[in-house]
Amino acid sequence: MQRDKTKEQLIDFKNSQKTPDRLTTSHGCPLPDKLNSLTVGPRGPVLLQDVQLIDEMAHFDRERIPERVVHAKGAGAFGYFEVTHDITRYTKAKIFNEIGKRTPMAVRFSTVTGESGSGDTARDPRGFALKFYTEDGNWDMVGNNTPIFFIRDPVLFPSFVHCVKRNPATHMPDMDMFWDFNTLREESMHQLSFFFSDRGTPDGFRHMNGYGSHTYKLIDAQGKAVYCKFHFKTDQGIKNLSAQRAHQLLADDPNYALRDLYNAISNGNYPSWTMYIQVMTYEEAEKWRFNPFDLTKVWPHGEFPLIQVGRFTLDRNPKSYFGEVEQMAFSPSNLVPGIDVSPDKMLQARLFAYNDTHRHRLGANFSQIPVNCPYRTNARNYQRDGPMTVTDNQPLAPNYYPNSFSGPENCKCGENEPKFKVSGDVSRYNSADDDNYTQVSVFYRKVLSEEERRRLHENIASELVKAKDFLQERAIKNFNQVCPEYGRGVREALERAKQRANITTASAGSHL
Repeated sequence: MQRDKTKEQLIDFKNSQKTPDRLTTSHGCPLPDKLNSLTVGPRGPVLLQDVQLIDEMAHFDRERIPERVVHAKGAGAFGYFEVTHDITRYTKAKIFNEIGKRTPMAVRFSTVTGESGSGDTARDPRGFALKFYTEDGNWDMVGNNTPIFFIRDPVLFPSFVHCVKRNPATHMPDMDMFWDFNTLREESMHQLSFFFSDRGTPDGFRHMNGYGSHTYKLIDAQGKAVYCKFHFKTDQGIKNLSAQRAHQLLADDPNYALRDLYNAISNGNYPSWTMYIQVMTYEEAEKWRFNPFDLTKVWPHGEFPLIQVGRFTLDRNPKSYFGEVEQMAFSPSNLVPGIDVSPDKMLQARLFAYNDTHRHRLGANFSQIPVNCPYRTNARNYQRDGPMTVTDNQPLAPNYYPNSFSGPENCKCGENEPKFKVSGDVSRYNSADDDNYTQVSVFYRKVLSEEERRRLHENIASELVKAKDFLQERAIKNFNQVCPEYGRGVREALERAKQRANITTASAGSHL
């Protein structure tokens, strides 16, 4: 029987080996007996001097690192990005400076809320993280498979994550928590509508789009800047799973998406995505009717059309999941000259949060891990030492600045960040009512088909039915503000879901 490539991995390795390698200890000493501990007699106690056993157990005790708070379950791959269209009029970033230029890269796709062992097909946003190994250092694009998010102010992010995780008292998922938070924060309506549509259960990672989501800046060779959004369109075509099929796969094949990506690459069916940008000038941003830095909104393509840039292709699977995927660390603060940040509040907070969590999970020197190392350039700074210093630690050079002994000097490449003016009173501005419904209405009325709207109602009802009645009413009130048809459709689907639940309960009771 023909087996898929994930099941053949060990056979493939065996066939690649002429003879087995010599077994050694962790310090490289030849090891004659791996199967038996050093004991006093055949039945006697183990000796402390069995350094082989002690080393084995000590390493085993430490072979797991804390899993990511979000995006814990994911799949990684490697490939290259190739420029197909000239955008040098917008940016001096070297990655884009020549048509046909290829840049090596790494990718990690993930679910967001589930733990490391959770199923791939759960209704959830999908992480879409890209690492480009450029000659000016690593550029990370850390996005999702949706162009928007649930909230626009980062102070709410811990609470949002808490509401989709486990109840701290019961350690169980809790729909009251989820619907309570999201119905109290009406800006979540746009993402909720994406989330419960067909897009909430993509058919693996190969058949979904990716988005940088945030607003960035592109800076040209003269120092002129424009605002920008990044889009990555799947060349395999969009495919989604029905709610029923996604639920079935949670039981039958919880690693469905990971398996699909691995097998496709192993079989030479290399997936690819086409990169586009949207561009908005500073002047347009000043006058645009919405806040262009609001993560709960999109830039309409009719006003800011997509501009094609290039394509990335994935052609290598990881050789070690732990070494190359679990330890892969992305950060929106990993930028290169020609690409910079905007006033996007959520992006501003992520600049700190990502590196901070990497220091917690992987240690202060996480950027020295090979998969994270900016290997196409030399990292030269005044940071030294710390746990897991695995490079040459910048030997002989001084570790303070300024100095008179030829330590690294400021780059002579000009300003990366053009000057811009900021003014306004410092305050905690309430953005809760910053037009939460106009774009959701466009998505519901003009983007979704009638059949897609019907499935949206059913998908919402299947989860909303698990919440308290007052939360159900509050949710329907919010859907009504998008448009009455939306609220009515959810209410009708909710009534059907309640009837099914009553029938199931009655049926279960009849067997008692």
